[in-house]
Amino acid sequence: MREFVRPVIAALSIVCLAAAMAVMSADSALAQAKAAPSAQDAPAPPKQVALTDKQIGGVLAAQPEMDKITDKIAENAKPDPKVDAQLEAIAKKNGFANIDEYDTVVGNISMVLGGIDPATKKYVGTEAVLKAQIAEVQADKKMSPKDKKEALADLNDALKYPGPPIENKGNIDLVVKYYDKLSAVLGQDDQQ
Repeated sequence: MREFVRPVIAALSIVCLAAAMAVMSADSALAQAKAAPSAQDAPAPPKQVALTDKQIGGVLAAQPEMDKITDKIAENAKPDPKVDAQLEAIAKKNGFANIDEYDTVVGNISMVLGGIDPATKKYVGTEAVLKAQIAEVQADKKMSPKDKKEALADLNDALKYPGPPIENKGNIDLVVKYYDKLSAVLGQDDQQ
């Protein structure tokens, strides 16, 4: 069951991460660092931008450093200017103009990741990935009824807000190219 639940939770969290990145700023990033929004409170998606290899590399380098800081923040913590400055410095060190640009890039990456089939590593769209995960949960005989009910509720909620279509089609090829590294770095906390 664990082998199945981890990818389901990771994919669901990637969808939530895309939504969360849309509203994160340097100040609100701290308060929201541990809490992804529920699908019912889904914010507007991030501004879509054309991604570059350099930006992907910047995210791959910055995210572990960001995680070291944000993992220590309490779920409902108030913004801390010192932590904001640390996050801003990490973003700048890794080639971003500021934390907002970093958040926009991560949001765009997450939008694409949410639509990649983990088995084939092909982009099929968020809705197709969620429907496949729902079918897998429904067919899973080893999952407890309670876990199955919770997973299905979460997936069905996510299906109500699959996100906008990807405007920059080149982003799909770029994120697929770095899929394994990106999913490991951006989804690692959710797969524990």
